[in-house]
Amino acid sequence: MIALFSHLFIHPDGREEGELRKAYGVLCGAVGVALNVLLFLGKFLAGRVAGSIAITADAFNNLSDAGSSFITLLGFQLAGQKADADHPFGHGRMEYLSGLAVAMLILLMGFELLQSSVGKILHPEPVEASVLVGVILCVSIGVKLYMAFYNWRLGRRLDSAAMRATAMDSLCDSAATAVVLAATLVGHFTSWMIDGWCGLLVALFILWSGAKAVKETVDPLLGTPPTHEFVSRIRELVMARPEIIGVHDLIVHDYGPGRVMISLHAEVPANQDVLALHDGIDNVERELREKLGCEAVIHMDPVVTDDGVTEETRQRVADLVRCIDDEITIHDFRLVSGPTHTNVIFDAVVPYDFRLTDQAVEEKIRTAVRALDGTYYAVVHVERSYT
Repeated sequence: MIALFSHLFIHPDGREEGELRKAYGVLCGAVGVALNVLLFLGKFLAGRVAGSIAITADAFNNLSDAGSSFITLLGFQLAGQKADADHPFGHGRMEYLSGLAVAMLILLMGFELLQSSVGKILHPEPVEASVLVGVILCVSIGVKLYMAFYNWRLGRRLDSAAMRATAMDSLCDSAATAVVLAATLVGHFTSWMIDGWCGLLVALFILWSGAKAVKETVDPLLGTPPTHEFVSRIRELVMARPEIIGVHDLIVHDYGPGRVMISLHAEVPANQDVLALHDGIDNVERELREKLGCEAVIHMDPVVTDDGVTEETRQRVADLVRCIDDEITIHDFRLVSGPTHTNVIFDAVVPYDFRLTDQAVEEKIRTAVRALDGTYYAVVHVERSYT
């Protein structure tokens, strides 16, 4: 159905990525609203016929899903707006906010279903089953599985946290309805009144999925490191330029899907023409924009390459640092010689979750450099990696 509607209304060929993302998000939101309203009406009828709190609660869960789909629709509509004077980085993060709203609704329905289920456990009532009830619940399971499938597929294609949250919600709904159907059949054919207990399991499952969806949508709002694949692609493009001999201090700023800005330091030979180097840096920034769709700001760091002592010492210090831990890297290396000793100045980069404190890393490096040459004194700044 989504494929048919996209063929009729979207016409994906030739459209820009941002417009295509907005169109798919609005379409999925509209289809979600329609399907969830129909499921609510069917399950509400089945719940009244069967006298089941689990079915009725599941019906209102679908009604909240209709609201969630509307929020998703609205989020993609707002996120697709062009940048303006008040929001020069665009409105892409509205998609994250809509995903967060969906996740909060999932948690709300989970708490409400938990409360209703506890009441049904304390005061159990028999459940009546019929062919109509069974058909409605089976159709609901199939519809929700289909919604989970198309939302997850498009969520992966568009890298949309909001769509993935909606897909998780639909998958949870299908599992919840399957449990409700099982409880209805067991209650009808046996004397076991497990309707409340099954509702409790469904509520806990919904709360778990809601918490997971909250984390997935809050993380990009707070700021998460880029993927290793994205970092590797950036380094590959930058290091392909012959005038660039090293990359460090890479920072990725995410302002929403399709709006990524990066900054980095590129090491270049200090003995080359600065105008030629600047032209090469401009070309790299243009290539990053064209191939990765991100705006880049690159700072040039001149590095002495024609001094054999400096380069040899830098390599020996780098090897010593890797002996402390393979995850430590160095950059901005230089030597400042004096009458009694030589300052070995550089920055050392460690991961945020590194096992040692900055002070411990600094002390180990100083000791290692002093062991390399008694006249060497390490002036090292330890910093945490953003990638």
